[in-house]
Amino acid sequence: MSRFGTVLVANRGEIALRVIRSAAEHGLTSVAVYSDADSGSVHVREADVAVRIGPAAAASSYLSISALLEAARLTGADAVHPGYGFLSERATFAQAVIEAGLVFIGPPAGVMDAMGRKDRARDIAAAAGVPVMPAAVSATDLDDVAREVGYPLLVKAAAGGGGKGMRIVRSANDLADAVAAARREAAAAFGDDTMLFERYVEHGRHVEVQILADEHGNVVHLHERDCSVQRRHQKVVEEAPATVISPEVRELVTSSAVALAREVGYVNAGTVEFLVTGEEAYFLEMNTRLQVEHPVTEMVTGLDLVGLQFSIAQGDQLPFDQSDVAVRGHAIEARVYAEDPFSGFLPQAGVAEVVRWPTHARVDAALESGQRVGTSYDPMLGKVIASGASREAARRALVSALDDTAILGLTTNVGFVRQLVASAAFRDSGIDTGWLDAHPEEFALATPVPAWCLAAWSVAAASTADPSQPFGVGDGWRLGAPPGAVPIVLTAHEGDTRLLSVDLAAGVIAGPHSARDVTSLGETDGLVRLQIGSEVHGGRVLLRPHEVLVAYRGQTYAFARPDAFAPGRTAATTTGRISAPMPGTVLAVHVAAGSAVDEGEALAVMEAMKMELALKAPFAGTVTEVNVVAGDLVDLGARLFVVTAAEAS
Repeated sequence: MSRFGTVLVANRGEIALRVIRSAAEHGLTSVAVYSDADSGSVHVREADVAVRIGPAAAASSYLSISALLEAARLTGADAVHPGYGFLSERATFAQAVIEAGLVFIGPPAGVMDAMGRKDRARDIAAAAGVPVMPAAVSATDLDDVAREVGYPLLVKAAAGGGGKGMRIVRSANDLADAVAAARREAAAAFGDDTMLFERYVEHGRHVEVQILADEHGNVVHLHERDCSVQRRHQKVVEEAPATVISPEVRELVTSSAVALAREVGYVNAGTVEFLVTGEEAYFLEMNTRLQVEHPVTEMVTGLDLVGLQFSIAQGDQLPFDQSDVAVRGHAIEARVYAEDPFSGFLPQAGVAEVVRWPTHARVDAALESGQRVGTSYDPMLGKVIASGASREAARRALVSALDDTAILGLTTNVGFVRQLVASAAFRDSGIDTGWLDAHPEEFALATPVPAWCLAAWSVAAASTADPSQPFGVGDGWRLGAPPGAVPIVLTAHEGDTRLLSVDLAAGVIAGPHSARDVTSLGETDGLVRLQIGSEVHGGRVLLRPHEVLVAYRGQTYAFARPDAFAPGRTAATTTGRISAPMPGTVLAVHVAAGSAVDEGEALAVMEAMKMELALKAPFAGTVTEVNVVAGDLVDLGARLFVVTAAEAS
């Protein structure tokens, strides 16, 4: 029987923090590992011991098995928890941990190896009597694959997951390019470009079952989760239990998950994923680790999954059987990403100057004010989880929690997810796995009136005087007369510029076409509360020399504020200039200076945080500037190419 007292957490961010805190609750000593990028992170501060394992590049730190094992040796750790992501599903890592004489808090390496490949996992599932989707494995003749599977079809990497190496193909014209791109991604991410071709279900539901198994042969399921809200095959919102499946389908997926775990000899926590369409369910894959969305299962079952992982790895039997596992209420989780959902979900980087998480919901996050977010790792920053006696109660609680979430200085998806959870489509459980990708314009970034008022009032009320510019004080002061209204010019993100007159004494904000009565209800720690008309609105405000940031109902609105006494921003021309739409790595450059290009022709391919993007010519012409080569790391907005229109050449 394996026993341990010190756990090395081979991960970072919120999952490392979750495991570290759980270890403390179970009387275990925790060891954090960190790269140079994470030296000041919360998980490093909270662990009992912390060890630097390398530079920011994941390949030299969190993906370095030798560095992680050396950290365990130096600290006397006798167990390793892999968290999720990085090496968490690498059989080679699990085996190396065991061979080093340590306890791996996860399934056996052989099981991980078998289930880590989608093609082998399908065979094992079929042997266990689990329904599988008709599919074809890598073939040189794509025409044969298309005839066998039919359109639309899903091309996906056999050796991995997480949306990497995955493409939806709807016609024969797109198949070859999709396969080439998927193979390239799969080879880079998993070192294996074997492809699996499955029939794509347009309006399926992603339903997964959490299982636990001990080394004594006991296997239980902790019921199911619905993870259908996805963009580009990446989950955005998860909930438990699933509300749009029948009792028969629920029995099918839960019993199938247990049967599969028994068939493969599974031990520890795992998740079996299914595609549900109508009354049919098909096996997708098995995640041989703790899932990002495990909190919703914990909240409806009352179980501590990380604590149970520790217990199972210690050799203990499960302390309950299937009849003891009941679902009470409902829980919904929103993932918070560093991405711009209103610009194609492009990854973002920068400094999160102000971070405020809600206090009336569960938050699994390690992001704090002043923290820099780069492009070296996955863009997920944390999770906000709410629960209630019913799904509607949980949904409303999550909307409220996202209203109280503010991240200023770094673009995130919080406002988008707030809109999504508050929408009728989500309320009515109408969102399937393809819904977000099929409705890109459903949610818009329109600046609401309260955001304008919060920005204008805050600028007028702030003491931003420059001693050398006495007339720069925005308080409406006048010689020999009561303070007057303060003129404030603001430009919203969509280019809407407004001249607003703010009378602090009279409590009025007047715009081009209307005036509103406004009463300040005070400001605390950046939270400004105004009564606008008869309604009270609150938002966190960050004043910058030429910009006001307002976090209102989860969304951050940026207002440019021209300053008569300081240099303003110089607008960069966009005609013919191709700038980096996200910080990341240039994978390939397809043109040279002097190349003639057609409109829409690919100039280069960039990659950042699991996303690959082609940069295309805005019109036909000649490439007159090429400022990058393959392998370059570029910042958001960096000037990469210039194309001169054909008429001007």
